[in-house]
Amino acid sequence: MTLYVIRVDGDEPEVLLHLHRKLGRLLPVGGHIELDETPWQAAAHELREESGYALEELKILQPKNRIKNLTNAVIHPVPVVYNTHTITTDHLHSDTAYAFVATSDPSAEVNAGESLDLRWLAATELRKLTDTEIFPSTRTVYEFILKTILKEWVEVPTGDFQL
Repeated sequence: MTLYVIRVDGDEPEVLLHLHRKLGRLLPVGGHIELDETPWQAAAHELREESGYALEELKILQPKNRIKNLTNAVIHPVPVVYNTHTITTDHLHSDTAYAFVATSDPSAEVNAGESLDLRWLAATELRKLTDTEIFPSTRTVYEFILKTILKEWVEVPTGDFQL
């Protein structure tokens, strides 16, 4: 699961990236969904651990037209993209990616053992990163969010979705 966070309270939007300790590249926050949790619960704990943000401190970007209620079912957020990509030659990763909006600093610190190298980058800085610094797909998704999703989708309180 990948959690793309965009800060929108400055002169221009900035994207959140952290230097992944094992891969040595800049990535959005995120991680694996544990067997005993839903994707939304995983988003909550990964955001807190890797960025310091509590889910309720952010809004999630969602399509304007979407199903908002179902009888006897829990509605999950619509992902920005669902894809499978290569991490290393022997590691494929299927990923559900969500886009979040932040308007303030996180209330907590990053968990011990997580990357402390967090960076907020404007679109021009994102484009300058080389393919050895960032996966091209990460750049592509962030650019899509900045150019299209921020304009066409709406900010929804994260509390609209059940943990």
